[in-house]
Amino acid sequence: MSATGRQARAGEHVPVMLERCLALLAPALAAPAPVVVDATVGLGGHSEALLARHSELRLVGLDRDPEALRSCGARLASYASRVSLVHAVYDELPAVLAELGLARVHGVLFDLGVSSMQLDNAERGFTYSADAPLDMRMDQGGGPSAAEVVNTYPAGELARVLREYGEERFAARIAARIVKERTHEPFTGTARLAELVREAIPAAARRSGGHPAKRTFQALRIEVNGELRALREALPAALAALGVGGRVVVLSYHSLEDRIVKQTLAAGASSSAPPDLPVLPEQSRPWLRLLTRGAERPSAAELADNPRAASARLRAAERVREAA
Repeated sequence: MSATGRQARAGEHVPVMLERCLALLAPALAAPAPVVVDATVGLGGHSEALLARHSELRLVGLDRDPEALRSCGARLASYASRVSLVHAVYDELPAVLAELGLARVHGVLFDLGVSSMQLDNAERGFTYSADAPLDMRMDQGGGPSAAEVVNTYPAGELARVLREYGEERFAARIAARIVKERTHEPFTGTARLAELVREAIPAAARRSGGHPAKRTFQALRIEVNGELRALREALPAALAALGVGGRVVVLSYHSLEDRIVKQTLAAGASSSAPPDLPVLPEQSRPWLRLLTRGAERPSAAELADNPRAASARLRAAERVREAA
């Protein structure tokens, strides 16, 4: 799903780094009857552009958010004969492809994080800028909400979530305040939690780095939706589904996601043989080729048009042989 993106003048969602994503995927889609998986289809901005540019393309779009799938289905209605939209988390990719009878695909796109639609709908509870139910579930059909995490996790576990997923320096202080305050009244809304976080952080630390609750809300969202666990499983599965010449493109929006992507792609692009081996066996050669030098960032022009794109990082790779 598109984690950031602006609204065009007509009100239509436009995804981050669209042209760069299309350019990176294009060589793989020159094959006959290409298949692309948009593993986080969101509002369908990337998918629509891919379908428009590649007339023979079949697209498989996954999303865990039923509301996003409904909006995406309406957007892609004119391409319906070439589109399969599936309500699924991206770590379910192997099962989805098996159900569709697809052994290999030509491209996979991940646009990670929380969508503009979710951020802009205060009732979903992702943002600290307006008071709303403390939910944060991308699929509101089941699973624990952020309120359940905040009201039930022990202080130590809550501090771990804030520290690991939010990289919050004051995780222990915030967790202790939450546990103390919830004994008087459970947390149900975003405003009360955001205010508690602001009060728990030392005044000097509030003067920089954006809203004081930003890291806490990120951590809770990641915990509620199991985002990093899903990515650790989904990215290797996506790479395994690529045929030779197939490409993967990943847009991430914070360092924890980007680190997983970087390490996974680098492992496939490195030799598995001992460094002093005189002849490199075929099975030890890299099976991925990196297509980006480090993580690419949005252009200055895009940032001027869409400040939400500031945290975007793009990495891509091509499968060059069958893995051993």
